[in-house]
Amino acid sequence: MTPAPLDLTDPAVVADPYPAFARARAEAPVQWHEGLGLWLAFTHAEANAVLRDRRLGRIWSDKAPAERFGSFNLIHRNAILEMEPPDHTRLRRLISAAFARGHVERLRPWVEELAGTLVDGLVERSGGTEPVDVLSGMAEELPVAVIAELLGVPEADRALLRPWSNAIVKMYEYGRTTEIEDAAERAAEEFVAYLRELAADRRKNLGEDLVSHLVSVRDAEGDKLTEDELVTTCILLLNAGHEATVNVSGNGLLALLEHPDQLQRLRDDPALLPTAIEELMRFDSPLQLFERTATADVEIGGITVQQGQKIAALLGSANHDPAVFAEPGTLDVGRTDNPHISFGAGIHFCIGAPLARVELQASFGALLSRTSRLELGRPARRRPEFVIRGLRDLPVVLTA
Repeated sequence: MTPAPLDLTDPAVVADPYPAFARARAEAPVQWHEGLGLWLAFTHAEANAVLRDRRLGRIWSDKAPAERFGSFNLIHRNAILEMEPPDHTRLRRLISAAFARGHVERLRPWVEELAGTLVDGLVERSGGTEPVDVLSGMAEELPVAVIAELLGVPEADRALLRPWSNAIVKMYEYGRTTEIEDAAERAAEEFVAYLRELAADRRKNLGEDLVSHLVSVRDAEGDKLTEDELVTTCILLLNAGHEATVNVSGNGLLALLEHPDQLQRLRDDPALLPTAIEELMRFDSPLQLFERTATADVEIGGITVQQGQKIAALLGSANHDPAVFAEPGTLDVGRTDNPHISFGAGIHFCIGAPLARVELQASFGALLSRTSRLELGRPARRRPEFVIRGLRDLPVVLTA
């Protein structure tokens, strides 16, 4: 059993995990991590297998004690992300049917207009001399506004969403404090109560938003979402959807600012934007680790994951595997051979991926088309968490 030499609490690893990943990949594709009590898959082939092998499932276990985490458990017990077939198949079919009503294309012009407005505000505040925080000024605002618009959350309530989401996702980190856990449960409880009210309103007043479609969707057998499933789906869309998009925006823009040749290449050829977005997702992945539990003994990378044991795909490590990506440490906005797994793989592939791509193309497109110069105003600060990888702030000087 090769132990993984990876300390996820080491500030150097949190700041830049990729050298540690490279050292580990050279040792063995799958390694045991004593501190986490699970296997880690470091290579692309093995991480991909972890995500696709149906003997490795998302098996939700309620956080204990149950009375302390009632709402947090509710929003995971009913989440498509925590289910396996046949429950997953049924729920994904219903959600996909609601999504299929053209929501992504309906929102595209609105998203592009909002991105332009946010960038114009940043440019005005910066004036080509003052650094302004692109993270709070655009990266955090855009995806929350988009999810709120998608769900039909009234304008007056939209400021509630991000604090709820921020508190909940901190539960996915290792080494949590009691305060973090209490804040996550409180946020989950408030969010659930809010969405129950919103769903009740939509049942009486159907609109063109996703909540209306989730309320009314039926499959061929007449099956529909339960209220808990509907509430959970909306929370998952916000938590997974906006956290990833915020962090691709922050990590990706920082990468471009640190590679001015690639930033200029993108300015010179805006047609590269779609491939650039995929490369930014690969180069510094917004989600670094995703767990699975073995429902039977599974052999992966020369080791056996025994029934009941956990194994995690290290997405950032897989996305830097030189067996799959030529010069993985090089940022290449024109990279076309790019099978990154930042959106996951298999039956749990991110259902919101098309919307995320629209948001990212709109925000980076607006940043490039509405400025003549972008430069780092002072060093960006990174958040201290490993699993969800992102920045605290990103001070940039923007010139119109």
